[in-house]
Amino acid sequence: QVQLVESGGGLVQPGGSLRLSCAASGRIFSINDMGWYRQAPGKERELVAIITRASSTNYADSVKGRFTISRENAKNTVYLQMNSLKPEDTAVYYCNAYIAGTPSLRVMNYWGKGTLVTVSS
Repeated sequence: QVQLVESGGGLVQPGGSLRLSCAASGRIFSINDMGWYRQAPGKERELVAIITRASSTNYADSVKGRFTISRENAKNTVYLQMNSLKPEDTAVYYCNAYIAGTPSLRVMNYWGKGTLVTVSS
């Protein structure tokens, strides 16, 4: 089967930076869109950023200019560079991807288990 595993979360002071990584593994034929979502306590999960296989990107207004999403197709990995972090960025960050697996080649949507980012002094 296919798995997404996030890493890179942690505690950071306001104004600091973190880099999240998400690696896909398993019976993978190809990966289409990859993205990052987040869910803060008491709030619904929201889109943070998304990147297509051709590396076109889209960001939530709240993170534009501060976060950068990128991917390495050869490593089946997506990254989220987060700069100028604010306390309101505190959330569990989830990786998401549309993956065609083998042998079926059917595209399915997968989620990682999440990594906690806490922005606090």
